[in-house]
Amino acid sequence: MYLITIFGNLLIILAVSSDPHLHTPMYFFLSNLSFVDICFTSTTIPKMLKNIWAQSKVITYEGCIIQMQFFALFIGLDVFLLTVMAYDRFVAICHPLHYTVIMSPQICGLMVLVSWIIIVSIFYCTGLGVYLSLAGTRSSHSSATASVMYTVVTPMLNPFIYSLRNKDLKKGLQKLFGKVILKGPIVIDLKKYL
Repeated sequence: MYLITIFGNLLIILAVSSDPHLHTPMYFFLSNLSFVDICFTSTTIPKMLKNIWAQSKVITYEGCIIQMQFFALFIGLDVFLLTVMAYDRFVAICHPLHYTVIMSPQICGLMVLVSWIIIVSIFYCTGLGVYLSLAGTRSSHSSATASVMYTVVTPMLNPFIYSLRNKDLKKGLQKLFGKVILKGPIVIDLKKYL
């Protein structure tokens, strides 16, 4: 799931940055959300995978503090980006004639951050379930399941949610995969392999 999260979010970033038609506020926020999701999952998942592989749950105090600081930073960025994305869609739908004035590049630069309702509710409900449940009443299995939902599944779903029903992003991905890639002296046409 971690690799799907990284790969899916990287595809969105590459598609948005390579296609000039996707250089709009909505896609600017989406590519920033993808970057934050990569960072968010990368603060905990590699350590978790190492712990599973080594069958050890040890972390130093300093490592724990650093991990928690970055975790909190990226959660905050995720929430703010989803909020800004919701505002962007609100302006586009409710004030279409004023959209370019309200969502100018300067405003978008100031608003790089988070909030799509379903993802936010999954994000918060599972997070609250993990951290607010009483230690004596929860099993380690249900806690682990909620933690995985909170830290892995939600960021993994974002690329699918934001790209599957989006024609412009699909076209950007097709253009990205349709380009010829140069690798040293060898030229690879991706269309042959897709």
